[in-house]
This record gives sequence, C-alpha cells and structure tokens, in this order.
Amino acid sequence: MSLVAASAGPHADLISSHIRDVPDFPEPGILFKDITGLLVDPEGFRAVIDALAHAVPADVDLVAGMEARGFILGAALAAHLGKGFVPIRKAGKLPPPTHAVTYDLEYGQACLELREGTVRPGVGVLLVDDVLATGGTAAAAAQLVEAVGARVVGLAFLLELTALDGRSRLAGREVSSILATAP
Repeated sequence: MSLVAASAGPHADLISSHIRDVPDFPEPGILFKDITGLLVDPEGFRAVIDALAHAVPADVDLVAGMEARGFILGAALAAHLGKGFVPIRKAGKLPPPTHAVTYDLEYGQACLELREGTVRPGVGVLLVDDVLATGGTAAAAAQLVEAVGARVVGLAFLLELTALDGRSRLAGREVSSILATAP
C-alpha cells in the first residue's frame, strides 16, 4: 500500500519513509502502521508537527489527543502552538469523575473518557490522532467533546487509510491528514 501526500508538502517522502507496515498486528488481518521510526527521528518528527500545525484552524483553544499515539502527536502539536492539551483516554484510565461515550468497533465495543472539568463549554478543540481508519474512534471523541459543551473545530491525522472511508463518519467536520493511502 503506497502513501501519498495529503498536506505534508515537501516533507512527504521523509515522513512516509519512517512509517513501517506490520502485518497481522495486533491481530490477524490488521495491517498496523508503526510510527516509532518517525518519532525517534528528530527531523521527521518535527516535519509531522509542522505539517499538522499548517492545517490548524484559527479558532483552536485546546488540542485533544486520542489514546495512545494521538497523545504523542497532540501534546507536541499543543506545545508547538502554545495551547493546552487534553487526553482522551480508554475507559478506566482517568480518575473520576469522567464523561464517557461508548461506541461500536468492527469487532466489539469501546469506551472513551474525558476527565470532568478539563474542557470548558464553548472552547474550540482540535482532535488529533495518528491514523484515520474507519472513523469510529474519531467520531466518538468528537461526540465526547461536544457532550461537555465544547466545539470540535477540526480533526487532524498523520495518516488516512482512504479505503476504509473513515472520513464519511466525520461528514460535516473539518478533517485534514498529512498522508493518505493511494486509492
């Protein structure tokens, strides 16, 4: 599966060269996108954060990252932008009280949580994650942020797996990705 630049500009080759495909991980039939090589390369990591920052809407007050690799990218982007960072965690990982949303996966259900009081009503939140696949996690994170009265002003991803059509679950939202799989 080849990667094409969506918004990486001149850094597309550098970024894509550090993403490794791992077949049948974490379970048979899944093609895992390992970004570890990208994270350990200072030039590549900086290129990702710069590319993500390039697509940030003007009305972002906070950056939120989905567990777990969204934490890495989202926290770095928030620091780069001079904004706060909010972790959106899997169930049971945050101290109470929390807000939660349960959503369907292809193989079951999952739950995301946000610690109560971390996001004020009305603030603009940019959601960040490493991969947009089916869109389930991103849609659930958006639902969670909006349930506490905040506004989702955009969603930003390192990589979009276009064949899985996750963007359709985010219809009507501003979505950007640095790289996308070739159709």
